Amino acid sequence: MKSKSLAVFKRIAVAEGRIHGVPAEDVGFHEVGALDSIVDVVGACIGLEMLGKPRVAASHVTEGTGWVRCAHGRFPIPAPATLSILGARGIAVSQSEETNELVTPTGAALVAEFAESFGPMRALTAEKIGYGVGTRDNRTRPNVLRAVLGPMAAEMESHDWETDQVAILETNLDDIAPEIMGHFAESCLAAGALDVWHTPIQMKKFRPGTQVSVLCDAKDADRLSAMLLKETSAFGVRRHVAERRKLQREIVSVDTKFGTISIKLGKLDGAVIQVAPEFESCKEASLKSGVVLKEVYEAARTAHQQGKIHK
Repeated sequence: MKSKSLAVFKRIAVAEGRIHGVPAEDVGFHEVGALDSIVDVVGACIGLEMLGKPRVAASHVTEGTGWVRCAHGRFPIPAPATLSILGARGIAVSQSEETNELVTPTGAALVAEFAESFGPMRALTAEKIGYGVGTRDNRTRPNVLRAVLGPMAAEMESHDWETDQVAILETNLDDIAPEIMGHFAESCLAAGALDVWHTPIQMKKFRPGTQVSVLCDAKDADRLSAMLLKETSAFGVRRHVAERRKLQREIVSVDTKFGTISIKLGKLDGAVIQVAPEFESCKEASLKSGVVLKEVYEAARTAHQQGKIHK
């Protein structure tokens, strides 16, 4: 409990230090040093300890708008420390129309330290529910914090895979030259898209068409949506967010008669379940040796099976 409390305060100190340009150990906590913030942090850590250290999931982080007054003056919401804490953990934040602060630096640090995932409830059976009600009356939403305790369905059991969220952009086209679609795909990948693909479809009046799909980081969705509208004949773009489960990845090298080849390993719960020779590495070896690419791939897989690995 003590170590977790210190870890939460360290997140705040690091954020404040980054903002003020000083080491974390030299930070003066100001508001967060107040007694109520100490009670919030330590109390939350004690509560989780007493509950048996459950896994923690949170809803998407939603902040208000407007201004907040702190020790250094009047700042726009989200407060600088709140943004820094969430950003350091890679937690996305959205703003609502509520003209009040909904996420404090203390709350951000608690979420950053304990929450494993963010999003709506999935396959959760509520056994116990707790509510914390604030004294301020919000304009657009209740000033209530809700905690739900309960088991998740078997399909949500814990694995060591990585999780993240991506955006999928889609549009249907029937009036664009294939060359332009190919150029867009190349440009979109160069602009940061994770993947781009075309799917044959049937559109209105039984016209053959093509669905253009773009997979990208959520933060890039608006920029690539605009690119899709500008560079194709699309009049609109559909967008939705998807969750990903990704294997733990490791790049190793294997020795073959064609030279050293890089291989990507995919691991789940410590076991290697995917082995994929890296294309560029195999291509280079193929060009140097004069053998077909398929033979290099097979040699790399065989070398991995024989344990000819060095990291």
